[in-house]
Amino acid sequence: MKFSKHLIAAALTTVCAVSAFAQNVTVTDAWARATVQGQKATGAFMKITAKDNAKLVGVSSPVAGVAEIHEMKMEKDIMKMAALPNGLDLPAGKAVELKPGGYHLMLMDLKAPLAKDTTVPVTLTFQDAKGVKSNVELKVKVGMQAPMMQQQKQMDHNHGDHKH
Repeated sequence: MKFSKHLIAAALTTVCAVSAFAQNVTVTDAWARATVQGQKATGAFMKITAKDNAKLVGVSSPVAGVAEIHEMKMEKDIMKMAALPNGLDLPAGKAVELKPGGYHLMLMDLKAPLAKDTTVPVTLTFQDAKGVKSNVELKVKVGMQAPMMQQQKQMDHNHGDHKH
């Protein structure tokens, strides 16, 4: 009986291990703002949580000629947006939210409008504290605003966290 219980636990852990970055980084609530004909840029947003200190160091998408990690902040009553050339720090265990008006991904030089209720492929590149880089492939939902938290319940239950 013990053997089968551990075998089942191992199988469940393997199934759940498809989460990104060798289970080090979890991405939830990813969405990109829909665009209209002629609009050449949009933002993509999500929550990223790293188990250990890491950095988001790159982003790419086949729908955009240029993709960058950006930050928006107020400087003397002026909202400024700038790329983060050194990446975005992801402190261990702390959710970093990419949202309108803050950190976000910019998809620029769009090849076609992003239609509402479609998905776009986005690749995130992370770097761990040892300098090892890995990519995470996402299918990002396109909409006018953040999706409801329908996936949250699934994401919170990770079989790999159970102790036996």
